[in-house]
Amino acid sequence: MNSPLLEVRGLQKHFIQRKGFPKARTTIIRAVEDISLTIQPGEAMGLVGESGCGKSTAARAMLRLITPTAGSVRFKGEDVLAARGPALKAMRRRMQIIFQDPYSSLNPRQSVGSALMEPMAVHNIATGAAARRRAAALLDEVGLPANALERYPHEFSGGQRQRIGIARALSVEPELIVADEPVSALDVSVQAQVLLLLRELRERRGLAFLFVSHDLSVVRWFCDSVAVMYLGRIVEQGPVAEVLRAPLHPYANMLREASPEPDPARRGILPRIIGEIPSAAAPPPGCTFHPRCGAGLAECARAVPPLVPLSGGRAVACHLYSPISGGA
Repeated sequence: MNSPLLEVRGLQKHFIQRKGFPKARTTIIRAVEDISLTIQPGEAMGLVGESGCGKSTAARAMLRLITPTAGSVRFKGEDVLAARGPALKAMRRRMQIIFQDPYSSLNPRQSVGSALMEPMAVHNIATGAAARRRAAALLDEVGLPANALERYPHEFSGGQRQRIGIARALSVEPELIVADEPVSALDVSVQAQVLLLLRELRERRGLAFLFVSHDLSVVRWFCDSVAVMYLGRIVEQGPVAEVLRAPLHPYANMLREASPEPDPARRGILPRIIGEIPSAAAPPPGCTFHPRCGAGLAECARAVPPLVPLSGGRAVACHLYSPISGGA
């Protein structure tokens, strides 16, 4: 088996919030709590969950766009969190991100050509006329004309801006791309075009993806594997077809059942979702999903279930499957 491209172990990200006067009260917001996952070269892994569960925070912590509180991140065996200076610069070239909002992710004062050529200069890939030729080739690869080099972001639609964002990520020839909900801000028809483009780029360039999304249908179509997050923790992971066909964790099953079904012949009544996601500043004890779960085991309110590996490359964090709790 190939060595992993990205290996994350025990990743945590806590934010400190201070409120009140004259004596401030300190609150710890546990945005990401003990995340572990592995991405192989060329693999596309989906990271799914409700809004506010910590998906984007986890992805940015893996790239060190924000500093994790604890844990380890290794890219091709190299320690991402310990890298400094030239080593960190070289590592950043190999790991890029496509942001969710195509409007705020581009500098309105910078032309498209400048936005594409600047990373090439920073990483000593190309300058001058050579960089301009590479930038024009990148625009052609993402489906935009070469004359877009002289234009500014406000002259493009949302879908075109996202294509520019994709071209910018590709400009330094990365091996891993973190796609942070790259199509959620786009119209449905444009979403399909951008997703097709991303899949073509993945196949042509051999890219690996961490695809952050709340849309299970998109993850099912694009990804090989999936990790389901709830309140900062991964509660289930495995091959995307198996997890979405027969989810094991009650929360993963709730997500699957609440996902709209596009087939009119299979249309049914969407289930009522019980409760709301708790605050990361005051998570419930034990399994954080137990106030919304119907399993009703006494252990659920007392202990956090470990992520138990199962057959077929699957894993689940639920006392129903924990040997310690006498689960299946």
